[in-house]
Amino acid sequence: MRLRLPIRFNKATALIHFAGATFCLTCWGQASETGPARIPSPAPVVLDRVVSVVNNQAILDSDIDDEIRLSVLDPGRAGLGVLTRARALDQLVTRALIQQQIRQEDLQSAEPPQAEVDARLSEIRRQLPACVRSGCATEEGWKKFLAIHNLTQERVEAYLRFRLEILRFIEQRFRQGISIQPQEVETYYRETLLPQYAKGEPVPPLEEVSKRIQEILLQQRVNVLFDDWLNNLRKQGNIEVLDPTVEETAPEPPAQAAPAAQSGPASVSSGSGKASR
Repeated sequence: MRLRLPIRFNKATALIHFAGATFCLTCWGQASETGPARIPSPAPVVLDRVVSVVNNQAILDSDIDDEIRLSVLDPGRAGLGVLTRARALDQLVTRALIQQQIRQEDLQSAEPPQAEVDARLSEIRRQLPACVRSGCATEEGWKKFLAIHNLTQERVEAYLRFRLEILRFIEQRFRQGISIQPQEVETYYRETLLPQYAKGEPVPPLEEVSKRIQEILLQQRVNVLFDDWLNNLRKQGNIEVLDPTVEETAPEPPAQAAPAAQSGPASVSSGSGKASR
């Protein structure tokens, strides 16, 4: 990635330097040569900054702040602490690349209906640990939760709709055509599942857990295909970080990918390239 200096927005003369061009969005207070003396411009005020450009799509500093606030809705971040700005930017870059592919391929079927968004929001309010502690199941508790995290109902729904759209895209593009053989299920059961039980502890029979194992193996295959595809997107794309101050100061442990069959709030852990529900 090429590093460039951050772009600042001047309140008196708002300029955006983008892809080698300069655009004047709003200019005022400029007296003509024959008019009265020019009034001194007020001190510049930074309204927002472009911190990265992904194939000509700008990611703003405010987008990073928004991503950090919304991370409270991500069940995959349990135990990982506050989302860093560097990781937030990485997630935004990943989702921008995926969104561009969805638009390029014109996959209308990837758009989730409002009923699916409502159902996922209901799950979050009832099941997300942070929500349970805040009593989000009630309207009063939900409003309080939103206020504490500086969120709105509309912003949360838009966030969930976008994440569901990505998951539907991944399902359509990578899950179809993958076949899990019976011997693979038996191997996972014998070598991975059984060792997790202590001696003398009751063990579920293979027939009882075979479908669940198939989903786990299927998700592992999807993750591998998705990782390879995403890495190619990053290599082929034009990704520029314009603000060198957004950098990782300490490594963050990767979030664990949940099996596709698991119910719960949707998440896309773009740092590790894993998709989960």
